[in-house]
Amino acid sequence: MSDTRTVTVINGDGIGPEVMQATVRILEAVKAPLKFEYHDAGSEVITKYGTNLPPATVDSVLRNGVALKGPTGTAVGTGLPSANVAMRKQLDLYASLRPVKSVPGVKTRYESVDLVVVRENTESLYAGVENIIVPGVVVALKIMSEKACTRIARFAFEYARANGRKKVSAVHKANIMKLADGLFLDCCRRVNRDFPEIQYEEVIIDNCCMQLVKDPSRFDVLVTENLYGDILSDLCAGLVGGLGLVPGANIGERCAVFEAVHGTAPDIAGKGLANPTALLMSAVMMLDYLGMKEQAARVEAALLRVYGEGQVRTGDLGGKATTRDFTDAVIAAL
Repeated sequence: MSDTRTVTVINGDGIGPEVMQATVRILEAVKAPLKFEYHDAGSEVITKYGTNLPPATVDSVLRNGVALKGPTGTAVGTGLPSANVAMRKQLDLYASLRPVKSVPGVKTRYESVDLVVVRENTESLYAGVENIIVPGVVVALKIMSEKACTRIARFAFEYARANGRKKVSAVHKANIMKLADGLFLDCCRRVNRDFPEIQYEEVIIDNCCMQLVKDPSRFDVLVTENLYGDILSDLCAGLVGGLGLVPGANIGERCAVFEAVHGTAPDIAGKGLANPTALLMSAVMMLDYLGMKEQAARVEAALLRVYGEGQVRTGDLGGKATTRDFTDAVIAAL
């Protein structure tokens, strides 16, 4: 068995504490050799700390090298910058990894979806570098660097090679943004030369969205810049039933944060109705990342068994199970 690892746990906002409690229960039930160190982040702790990302939280993630994080809220158009964006910048979590796979027993328009979105996580318009030039005129900067484009391309190709993936699709808008997205494509092409066994293609972002909803099976690994990747990740989640069913990871050279990619669902927060699947699947990714392969496989198998049997479903999937009901079912399936 692996040595015990300490994981920074960030409950987040809204339903975050509920889905985190459920996930930790399952990790304890599978006897994963983990210790949990709890810290805060999100909009609900601003009054306590004066910030949505306390320095102690960042220090904990750096010290432990890995974190499990619930959803955090961000005000639209006002307030502090996103805690998620700040965390990715401060920890240099340059690679967002979003596997999207059909879940047994969850009926959608598509069957056997199995693709991965690899998103550059630190630059582009999504980084939020904005300035008011004069009243009524705002400039948002799309910053792209050769370093960031090259390392996200290499991450995507290395992931494809390590996981038996056959094709990498670089998603861009270089027909219009010839310099910024052109740089991204140049970096992808150079990296591709080191991976001759992997097919490579380039797809314009708008066409990529259309092709995904027509036939997602034509894609395998998609690599793209920050803003496009944010949009594509949610679109792809919709192919398999929504954000409540897909995991997420933000990975850097020093540490990694595994998180649910859905929202905080304030309308059901505190009612015990939330579906913990997304965070639990993110925890499976975390176990795998930590080398705890046996525990990862067991949790995933138990989760998929519950879905395959179709008897216990939370309200978001048309069922009546509570968060505790669903968690108990997964633990029983272990």
